Amino acid sequence: MPNIINYFIDQNKITSYIPENMANTKSAIKRIRRIAKQTAVNKARKSRYKNALKKMSLLIEEKKKTEALKFLPKLNSELMKITKTGIIKKQNASRNISRITKKIASI
Repeated sequence: MPNIINYFIDQNKITSYIPENMANTKSAIKRIRRIAKQTAVNKARKSRYKNALKKMSLLIEEKKKTEALKFLPKLNSELMKITKTGIIKKQNASRNISRITKKIASI
């Protein structure tokens, strides 16, 4: 019976991830490392996107129209960056921008 070691991905540092019982080819092991790195990048990007949405919704709740209008291009830029990398779909980003714009106009 092989030694079973619990592997985990450190959020701050990507460790070498070589499980004994899963990937058994060199390319598969490299692929696992690549996926781990990409997952960390995608989580960071998605976090920035969610934080931007939260900030905008907070501005709308507090009825700060001028600040919301100033932040709208930054939010739009953030959504398009996320869309470009494939984390969310283009329609999702468009829908978010549309709804937020309507909320700002109704303040």
